[in-house]
Amino acid sequence: MRKAAASLHIVSSALNRRILDLEEELGAPLFERLPRGVRPTATGELYLAYVRRCIRELEQVGTQIDGLRRLLRGRVRLAVAESVTGQMLPTAIARFQAKHPNVTFHVWIDGPEGLSEALATDEADLILTHDPAEHPQSSVIASVHQPFCALVAPDHPLAGRASLQLRDCVAYPIALPDTSLAARALIDGALVRASFKLEPALVSNSVELTKTYARQNQAVCFQFRIAGKDPSGMRAIPLTDPGFAKARLALAARRNRVLPVAAAAFAELLEDIFKTL
Repeated sequence: MRKAAASLHIVSSALNRRILDLEEELGAPLFERLPRGVRPTATGELYLAYVRRCIRELEQVGTQIDGLRRLLRGRVRLAVAESVTGQMLPTAIARFQAKHPNVTFHVWIDGPEGLSEALATDEADLILTHDPAEHPQSSVIASVHQPFCALVAPDHPLAGRASLQLRDCVAYPIALPDTSLAARALIDGALVRASFKLEPALVSNSVELTKTYARQNQAVCFQFRIAGKDPSGMRAIPLTDPGFAKARLALAARRNRVLPVAAAAFAELLEDIFKTL
């Protein structure tokens, strides 16, 4: 006990008092007091293993924090909704790589079910989804409201409108997302309460295909509006039907997972970007 106290630069009586306090808190003795020293009890051995594990985890956290400061290299795996690929995500990646040029990105597009599966299996570090419903395996890091819009060409008869309802689109050719996409669930939910139907001329799981079709055929397609100008030049007009107000974009990771250093740093950047949307 005296040697332990000396290594801690305290007197042995103070060390013994701390041990007694800890034993009182735990409700069990940590040491057997012997004539020539002490010996750990079974409780003491368990507590020692716990303390050593905590020290190792603290060292790992310190290493990760140091990595965040330097972030020399790494890879970020992202599974995303197609709507973020036009400008928001490329801009975020470029901003991140300007500071961390040795970090690479692997990005792929999927629907809500595929995004959740990629997260649950650790195929993706992070997802950007329009279906932020709580899943046991996912944890939403940040989310932001995203208007749900009808998209039309600049010369379309509806292009000058400040807002629309689905009913206003019925008179024109319609390009709909298919049922694998979150946008379709919103549209179908709105149509349940409506007295009309949409008869699509095109149904696709590709947002870009529906946009190209709408631009070339004076049609109407639909998309969540992400901050920034749409590179296609199409006019995005918010839809005001009940149900569309809840449209959101969410950044999520697997629940209880410690993210790789690069992914954690990129998540922080996306959180900052969300605050400006």
